Formats: sequence, C-alpha cells, structure tokens
Amino acid sequence: MSPDAPARAARRAVTIIFLLNGLLFGAWATRIPAVKDGLDLSEGRLGVALALIAVGALSAMPVSGWMSARHGSRWTTRLTAVAFCLATPLPAFAPTYPTLLLACFVLGASGGALDVAMNAHGVAVEQRHPAPILSSFHAAFSAGGLIGAASGSLAAGLGIDARVHLATMAVLGLAAVPAAGRALLPGDVDHAEDDAPLLVRPPRRLWALGLIGLCGLLAEGASGDWSAVYVRDSLGAGAGVAGLAFAAFSLTMTAGRLIGDRLTTAWGADRLVRRGGMLGAAGLGAALLIGEPWAAITGFACLGAGLSAVVPTIFRAAANTPGIAPGVALAAVSTAGYTGFLAGPPCIGFLAQATSLPVALALLVVLGLVIASLAPKVSAPVREPVSA
Repeated sequence: MSPDAPARAARRAVTIIFLLNGLLFGAWATRIPAVKDGLDLSEGRLGVALALIAVGALSAMPVSGWMSARHGSRWTTRLTAVAFCLATPLPAFAPTYPTLLLACFVLGASGGALDVAMNAHGVAVEQRHPAPILSSFHAAFSAGGLIGAASGSLAAGLGIDARVHLATMAVLGLAAVPAAGRALLPGDVDHAEDDAPLLVRPPRRLWALGLIGLCGLLAEGASGDWSAVYVRDSLGAGAGVAGLAFAAFSLTMTAGRLIGDRLTTAWGADRLVRRGGMLGAAGLGAALLIGEPWAAITGFACLGAGLSAVVPTIFRAAANTPGIAPGVALAAVSTAGYTGFLAGPPCIGFLAQATSLPVALALLVVLGLVIASLAPKVSAPVREPVSA
C-alpha cells in the first residue's frame, strides 16, 4: 500500500517544519555570545536567561498537547511554527535585561509548543504511510540544526549583527510556514471528540516511555556540555581534538536518524531501542576504561548512534497509546525527556565535583542500560493505523 498524494505532500510539509525548527534553533544557539556581549551580561545573568528558555518550554508543552488534542495538530503546528519564527530574534532585540528574560521565556514557550505539535502531526502523517517515517523527521531537525549553526558561525565571522541575522532567518521561516502549513493533513485527523476526556491518569506504559525519554535526553544534554571538557581536561587533548567528541556524537546521531525508520522496520521498535541502549553503554563504557582521546571520540560516536532512534521511537509509541489523546501523551513524554535534557549537564557537574568527571560520565553508561531494559515498553499494543 502506497500513500496517497495528500499523505506524501503532508510528509514533505512536516519535514520542512522539522528542518525549520532545527534551523532556527541552531542559528539562535550560535548567536548567544553576541546577545551576552550586547547587554554586557555576566555568566550568571546569562544562565538565568537561558534557564527561562527551559522554563518556557516546560510550561508550554502540556498546553500544546491539550491544544493539539482539542483542535487538531494541524492548527497547533501552524500557529506554533509562526510563533517560533517570530520569537527567534526577540532576545537579540532586547534592550534591557528584564526584556531579555521575557524574550527568552517566549522563545522557549514557542519552541516547546512547536516540538509537541509537530511530533503529533508527524505521527498522524506516519499512520498514513506503510512504513515508519518518524525518524526521518527528526533527522531533518538535526540537519536543520547543523545548517543553522553553520549560518550563525558564518554570520558571526563576517561581523553581521545578530539582530540582522536572526531576523533574516525568521523572515525565511515565516515565508516557508504558510506553504508547508497548507499541505498538512486536515484538522480532524487527530483531534479528540468533543466528549473525549483530555485529562486522564497516564497508563503505566506512558510512565515507562517518559523514563526512557528522560534517560536518553539526559545523556544527550550531558554529552553536549561535557564531552569536549572530558577529552580536554581529563585526557589532556588539545581544544581542536576535544571538539571532535561532540562532533562525532552529533554526526552519528544524525546518521542514525536517517536510517532509523529502516531499522525499525527490519528489527522492530523494541529491538532497535534495546540495541541502541546497549551500543551506547558499551561504547562509552569501553572509552572510559581505555581513557584515551581516540577512544573517547569513538565512545561518544557510539552513544550518539545508540541514542539516535530513541526519541522518535518513544514519541511514536506515546502517540499510539490507547486511552489517551496523542497530543496529551506526546506532551507528557516530551516534558519528561526535556526535563532530563536540562538536568543532564548539572547532574554530571555535581557528580564530577564529588568524584571525578570520568566517574560522573559513567552515569551515561547506566542510563544506556536502563534504556535497554525498558525497551519492551515501546512495543506494547497500539492504536490501529489510519487507512490512507
């Protein structure tokens, strides 16, 4: 069974939205130093501003899940995509620290809301295809992040003002959203019935999926902040070599998502997650025991590959959990995962302070094993797929 033309068009549209989300996120991340310099912020004050992005995201995810369930993910995706485009340049235009704090909260809220809505619609589109495709959307997000980061680095190197750069990216996004939005599936494909409950007690399976997401994104966040520090400070490598650890992690994460759908079809969701958790745990565990820069780079590459399919797989499983609206289920799992992503870096820091950084990074090995042990939860009974 091949998907019909509307389903194919919707797949392209969702891919564009995921790509756009990553593009704007990557562009913003590279201009944070310019925002810091523009307001002459200390590291502590910048940290508070960045924390408000997280607070905004965590606050908006449940709301976006409710909106996707009540009104459909088509409407919510279009609305939140426009909001995220408009919010991306706001921190660069903030004239004072209080306005920066507000801008960061709005940026986080719009980004978190879009994350839930676009994944909910991605699941609806996947149900109209004969094979899994959700991982390809996440690969588009990763690719967008790399392109956005490259654009930001180039703009910074050329001396282009952060306000000009981010505003240009926002305009490009606003130009793309209407065309993509028109190709999304109709609004009634995944909204709850008027009398359907939107607030229900999460089933045990959803708690397990949230725990998998928390473990996976905690490891991802910790890798981003501590991989280069570990290679440089603990293993004595130069700054150029140290940066290769996270580069390897990012590269294998993107590559793994590109083939994640095919592996899901070939192995099944539970085996994919179990093997991914074991690969990440074994690779990083061996690297920590060897204690050489080349081993660390290889170990973080294994971790990236192992974690690459975890988020798409648990999002698919959450959205197909019987008895709860897809948007609400996705919001719950996304919130748990994003909490782990935020908690990862400070957790490693506190553990490293109490012990050592290599010992602290062993936590990521444990998380990989936890993911592997919970893998059967991703293949529990799901909703019937929707016919094309």
